[in-house]
Amino acid sequence: MLQKKICLLGAFGVGKTSLVRRYVDTIFSDAYLTTVGVKIDKKIVTIGTEPLSLILWDIAGEDEMSAVRLSYLRGAAGYLLVVDGTRAETLETAASIQTRVTAEIGKIPFLTLLNKADLKEEWALPAQRLETLEGAGWTFRRTSAKTGESVEASFEDLAALLAR
Repeated sequence: MLQKKICLLGAFGVGKTSLVRRYVDTIFSDAYLTTVGVKIDKKIVTIGTEPLSLILWDIAGEDEMSAVRLSYLRGAAGYLLVVDGTRAETLETAASIQTRVTAEIGKIPFLTLLNKADLKEEWALPAQRLETLEGAGWTFRRTSAKTGESVEASFEDLAALLAR
């Protein structure tokens, strides 16, 4: 069976762990769990007629004090860049991470998940900045770990890109 390593990257508190839990275990908890280092999960999906084992690396969040350990990215086939739709600064953190990932391991497939879509009234991402990033080749998905909106589809869209 083919295996693919997928990393989840983003600022602290954007919902990386919640997205993985929703996808792998179909659960959501309001309890905030800080990831220390990396947490690894696995899920087998079928792309076309072929089974594919996704090894999901939920990597601790980034802020001014701690950067993503680029060594965790080695061997990654793709990644999900997670942004908190209610905190515009997490989009800039994601842009910084994406630049460093590309410099470290080259261009590999990624999707950007605009998480917390269930909090529409608190949405704070500037449309102009999103358009600029789309023009640079970014693909966005609005997700909600809380409601499950677009979570499974986002992971499976990335898996389909990796299975090619």
